[in-house]
Amino acid sequence: MSVDFKIYLITDRKLFTDNNFFLNAVEDALKAGIKAVQLREKDLPVRGLLDMAYRMREITARYGAKLFVNDRLDVAMSADADGVHLGHSGIPVSAAKRVVGEKMMIGVSAHSKDEALEAQEGGADFITLGPIYKTPSKMKYGEPLGVDFFKSLAGILSIPVFGIGGIKADRVLEVMGAGASGIALISGILGAADAGAAAKKYIKAIGAA
Repeated sequence: MSVDFKIYLITDRKLFTDNNFFLNAVEDALKAGIKAVQLREKDLPVRGLLDMAYRMREITARYGAKLFVNDRLDVAMSADADGVHLGHSGIPVSAAKRVVGEKMMIGVSAHSKDEALEAQEGGADFITLGPIYKTPSKMKYGEPLGVDFFKSLAGILSIPVFGIGGIKADRVLEVMGAGASGIALISGILGAADAGAAAKKYIKAIGAA
């Protein structure tokens, strides 16, 4: 399935004081032109995640954007999401592929060459690779991979690769120049005072790249 977006917005409702502010910020980003959102709320119980996925499906559909659900294939299917995004420790890509076939896109998080190649061989439609730069949300994955490593790996992969990890708007050109198909981010947009304005800034940077 073709990956027709360049910016992959990943959610973190903990950046907000309540869910309404969170959903409004996501909608502002979509209104600005973001075309893909990954619902990544790992601490929510299944019912809470499903309810959030339903609400997110309504919002993304309103703006013609794709919705992905992190790890939970069952929730993604129940909410009629466009795809699921898998971590290295979750269900294997090949197993998810057997369930969804071509009905749903599969994204995978990779933090090394081995993980990236494994995802590609398993049938992933795209991967996020990082962290490229230092970022609080990716500290547990160790030192940043860096742009040079990203470029070398992107050059041998045949599927789209999204850079992730500390990508500020002024770094977009560098990441895209290293062979990225797009960028994935959380706080660059949702951590901004105005998510819509931040989204426009990234969209402009992608356009310039």
